[in-house]
Amino acid sequence: MFGYVLVNKPELKIKEFEKYRSYYCGLCHALADRHGQTGRMTLNYDMTFLIMLLSDLYDQEETLEESRCIVHPVHRHTSRRTEVTDYCADMCVLLAYYKCQDDWNDEKKVSARASMAALKHKADKVAAKYPEKAELIAKKMNMLTIVESARNLPMDKVAKVFGEIMAEVFVYKDDVWKEDLYRLGFFLGKYIYLLDAYEDIEKDLKTGDYNPFREIYGNENFDEQVLNMLLLMIGECTDAFERLPLVENVEILRNILYSGVWVRYGKSKTTRLEKEKKEDN
Repeated sequence: MFGYVLVNKPELKIKEFEKYRSYYCGLCHALADRHGQTGRMTLNYDMTFLIMLLSDLYDQEETLEESRCIVHPVHRHTSRRTEVTDYCADMCVLLAYYKCQDDWNDEKKVSARASMAALKHKADKVAAKYPEKAELIAKKMNMLTIVESARNLPMDKVAKVFGEIMAEVFVYKDDVWKEDLYRLGFFLGKYIYLLDAYEDIEKDLKTGDYNPFREIYGNENFDEQVLNMLLLMIGECTDAFERLPLVENVEILRNILYSGVWVRYGKSKTTRLEKEKKEDN
């Protein structure tokens, strides 16, 4: 349910993409330093977006480092870290742990059970550092299982639960920016949940797993209905985003919110339409 908040690389300048990648690499290094190689497996683009957002908003001092790693063994690359990089690395681990727990509860995936075991000690350490956030995320993930199991609740009510999880993660401090960060995370979380469901609709119909789009999938204007929902979510995100006094990373962040978030949607829609075309032939 992560990895949807992407950059649209072709629309960025080279120096902007290099800066974006340096934040991503910084998160990767932070995960390795704080949680080992297992923690590194929880790396995702969504938290890279949050690092860039919070680092800019709070004008945090950056530390740059040139290094090689397993992914880049030949050429040295730049990694960029701030104070919030460590926070987002911890949130990566915590969210990944509860996501694996949710996958195990819902589908009894053996891989999810194994990942839970590998991440448990690390997630416990993060929970001890951020007890209120960990308690809320755990509570909401459990509620997500309950509302999905009901199968007949309004779509918005189900997506709202995941929105509340992301909202909690986005609120870094209890200050003047709390409300806008909460709204940004909330609606971005709803967007992620709905887009994930859109991608999985065919699979879920075959397996019988819950999907909020099950009832409208057969509609002639299904894609248009989904797109309108997603547009509404991103519209609310950008309203909150534009109220934040961002400077250094604002153009890259705008690229993500106004363009990058639609990359996965476009690929999913194209793949399904091509599949339907083949089946019709």
